[in-house]
Amino acid sequence: MDAHTEVFAVIGNPVKHSLSPFMQNLAFEKLSLNSVYSAFEVVDLESAVKGIKGLGIKGVSVTVPHKENIIKYLDEQSESAKKIGAVNTVTNKNGVLEGDNTDWKGFILSLREHSLIKGKKTLVIGAGGASRGVCYGLASENADLFITNRTKSKGIELAKDFNAEFVDLESIEKLEPEIIINTTSVGMYPYINKSPVDKSLFKGKGVALDIVYNPLNTKFLRDAAMSGFKAVSGVGMFVYQGGLQFEKWTGKKFPFQIMKEKIFHKLRKG
Repeated sequence: MDAHTEVFAVIGNPVKHSLSPFMQNLAFEKLSLNSVYSAFEVVDLESAVKGIKGLGIKGVSVTVPHKENIIKYLDEQSESAKKIGAVNTVTNKNGVLEGDNTDWKGFILSLREHSLIKGKKTLVIGAGGASRGVCYGLASENADLFITNRTKSKGIELAKDFNAEFVDLESIEKLEPEIIINTTSVGMYPYINKSPVDKSLFKGKGVALDIVYNPLNTKFLRDAAMSGFKAVSGVGMFVYQGGLQFEKWTGKKFPFQIMKEKIFHKLRKG
């Protein structure tokens, strides 16, 4: 590092589990860029955003629980971020902070590797910031979209925003979806032995994707695999959304395939 090093970061709470610094710093190294990426556990979001401007941080990844709340502190938003109502990417353009969302595209690129999407009966579990990106992507691909959430009012609101149908957690077993997406943090540390749904939800054949990528094999995915579903970890989405951020910040092509292999290897080693 020197006075010319460009600084990037991920902000959230918690972020100790995040592999974003590992992935982004490895990409900087492979492309010989004088840049560094760090992680900041943020409680006071407003002060953190002021710090991005004050310190000249070039780009920030935004994770739980700040994806929706950060919007009011930004100067500009992309069209997709406005429609989604959540931001996972901030770019500092000479003091002007622009919010964007790469979650939705990263998710779709990952799901396309394992399933057709159009017309598939698809259940999204959760209604937070990440859920909004996932639902935006699924709606853009014309999935037959259903949403369930522990807090009913928030789930109903999300369903209205994306022309989907809300289903109570108590009633989802009757749905028999072909694609099931966990967008909650259940399954991530410290809830590694929990799933947001009962294993009886998985009936017949289908695809289950967990946006949690660490741990690699969540209880949600283990239950899905044991029931005959194809279990897809969040690694693909994680790498795609982060790679799209990298390309937006640097203008350089991100080594997607290499990074997927590196992340899988690191997670399997533990």
